[in-house]
Amino acid sequence: MASPGFFLICMLHSWVALTCGGLMMFYRDEVFVFSHGKENASKLLGSTPHDQLLIRTSDSFSGLLLFAIGILLFMVAFVKDREFHSLFPKGCVILHVTMAIWRIYFERKVEVLGLDWLRLVVGDIVLGLSWVLYLVYSWREKYD
Repeated sequence: MASPGFFLICMLHSWVALTCGGLMMFYRDEVFVFSHGKENASKLLGSTPHDQLLIRTSDSFSGLLLFAIGILLFMVAFVKDREFHSLFPKGCVILHVTMAIWRIYFERKVEVLGLDWLRLVVGDIVLGLSWVLYLVYSWREKYD
């Protein structure tokens, strides 16, 4: 029997990935201005036409990857195998911890981002904690 917690967390993460991926692909400039401010957004968008094209292409592919991850999470939400329900969240926790470490060691060195890396690290930790809480809940359910 499938756990309703697993389904809900997968759907939540799917919604986040689909939304962020779609925004990155189609509303990149507006998202940059909203999240970084007008001055920093102009620096992040590149100064030459070649840089702007390269950055726009990179952001579009990143958004497409996030969108694909959202679709994958949507499909995974309907898996009913209990063993998979204990393995998949562990992989997701490792992925979120790895992203947080990447942001701490590399993204914080990008001066234009300021303290945005800190906000993103907190987001990675919160998303990883949702899987940890699911694992604790399912472990408690399994052994009680």
